[in-house]
Amino acid sequence: MGLHSGAGRSLPFPRKILSAIFPDDCHLCGRALASFDAFPVCQSCIEKVEPIQADCFCERCGTPFLNQWALDEDGVCRLCLTGRRGFDACFVYGAYEKELRDLIHLFKYGRIETLAAPLAARMLMALPADRKSELRRVDCLAPVPMHWWKRWRRGFNQAERLGREVAKALSIPMVEALRRPKPSRVQAGLASAARRKNALRSFALSNPGEVAGKRVLLVDDVITTGATATACARLLKRAGAEQVVLLALARVDRRAPAPFPRAQEAPPTFPGWALNEIGEADVEDETLPPADGKIQWE
Repeated sequence: MGLHSGAGRSLPFPRKILSAIFPDDCHLCGRALASFDAFPVCQSCIEKVEPIQADCFCERCGTPFLNQWALDEDGVCRLCLTGRRGFDACFVYGAYEKELRDLIHLFKYGRIETLAAPLAARMLMALPADRKSELRRVDCLAPVPMHWWKRWRRGFNQAERLGREVAKALSIPMVEALRRPKPSRVQAGLASAARRKNALRSFALSNPGEVAGKRVLLVDDVITTGATATACARLLKRAGAEQVVLLALARVDRRAPAPFPRAQEAPPTFPGWALNEIGEADVEDETLPPADGKIQWE
């Protein structure tokens, strides 16, 4: 079933009139839309979105590897074995590239919040199929928080919007157990240990009692190094969470070297919308762009 819930259906008469009066094009490929729906993306672009593919995955964090030699006999990677992951399990739908990356950009930077529902549906596909699975049985959902300055500029927290849809589908409450009192510093060029330390300083507990003794589903949109998710998971565990399962929409595939630092990557533009947040990073280890260029980090 495609993401575009209106694809393949005949439009009611009022919507046909709206389509004729307000013609639109797909905001990804630029082709004319054949239907009027909640989000301006054609079915062809939607159907190109696929789950991440790899021959070898870590059984615990879900990281893809080129071969099995990076895993132990139980299929667990070194980071998980050494305890440097704060979460107990991780499920990610797709690779942060091609059409899925474009949809995420359209959602975040194009501010098309109606994409939250179809994107969250893809996230749910990444969860274990067995509804009785211990890794699927969670008590509440906690989205990765966003610093107030960045949220004010964007207008919403994408992790929270996705989390709201996931929580509704799983019939669990969404809690604001975490907050982000400090903006992240620049992560590009930092070693893994420095990234984790940097990320941990950016978050704090908000309502510890909301997660004490519970199995928490931590939700984010994109995973790069995992530093942000690790920091959040450790704080949730510190608050007494019994288990933390990470669920994300996409993962930066680090099996091949990136052509340039991801944290410095500028979002592309698409037909039909203009980018207003020039220089804003599009991955989890993101830097807040100063409005006047004079902000001094602590």
